[in-house]
Amino acid sequence: MNEPMAETATAKADRADDHEPSRGDNAAPTRTRGEYADLVRRQGVYVALVALIIFNLIFTDNIASERVLLLQLTQVTPVLIVALGMALVIGTEGIDLSVGAVMALGAAVFPLYLGYGAPGALAIGLACGVVTGFIAGVLVAHVGVQPIVATLGIMVAGRGLANLVGGEIKTIRDPGIIALGTEGIGKLPYTVLIAFALAIIVAFVVRKTTYGRQLVAVGGNKRAAALAGIPVRRVLIVTYIICGLLAAVAGVLLAARSQASDPTKLGLLMELSAITAVVIGGTPLSGGQVRILGTVAGALLMQLISATLIFHNIADSTAQMIQAAIVVGAVYVQIGRRKGAS
Repeated sequence: MNEPMAETATAKADRADDHEPSRGDNAAPTRTRGEYADLVRRQGVYVALVALIIFNLIFTDNIASERVLLLQLTQVTPVLIVALGMALVIGTEGIDLSVGAVMALGAAVFPLYLGYGAPGALAIGLACGVVTGFIAGVLVAHVGVQPIVATLGIMVAGRGLANLVGGEIKTIRDPGIIALGTEGIGKLPYTVLIAFALAIIVAFVVRKTTYGRQLVAVGGNKRAAALAGIPVRRVLIVTYIICGLLAAVAGVLLAARSQASDPTKLGLLMELSAITAVVIGGTPLSGGQVRILGTVAGALLMQLISATLIFHNIADSTAQMIQAAIVVGAVYVQIGRRKGAS
């Protein structure tokens, strides 16, 4: 019983691969295909972002000007905020297709209550996100509806409700709301500062809080998490509430920036942009991991790709095709990693 535990065949094979006779004892360990795929998944978004920045500095005129940089940061703000919530949901092995409709609903509702003061109106708009997120969480956690089905239903109903409540485009004239969308501290707009502050908060929650650890455990294996005493249903409901709240924040900020609320178009296809940012940022669709920094980099990468194509007079439809190809490629890398690990 005191003898050292025998090495497994896998461990011996791994050591043998690391010390091939033809390369000598000082040769660097070789990487498997699964390890390369994992490296690409974890670091590829940063490499791609840096490469695209270098490309633009060399081949794209005026893209590095202060005005253009601030414009790109402002435009990526809604995508980034929504993607933060989407990353949490995907971390639980779920998906939320309702985020665009929730944006439209929050932006359509809060202008109706501006007569009672901007803070109260904003609170009501954000409450729309909390309520829709709660409904989605209950459907997934308690009723057992698949996340894609539950949030698809909320997407259709939410967009319809936004059009019913909001009606035609409403112009926002409240000075405080306009300032929130158009002014800032120094040269950085409030919307950008809010987005990156939210990214820091969400990253802290995921890495340093009990809820964050529970979320990752639930995404990794719900049954094992339940057997370990983790309140799986509560974690799922809270996650969808946070996602809905962040979507409403993005909708309100976007309406404040444009000084108008258009329930028909606001947030349209935002779910695709958010999922793209999360997936290429390295968060696997299989759940069990949440990469917030990668999500931020993914959102910035997609925005920079769109800006690059615009500066080079390439049609927006082409940008959408490239976005779709990037999503497929990122998912393929994840599938390859899981196969390599199995």
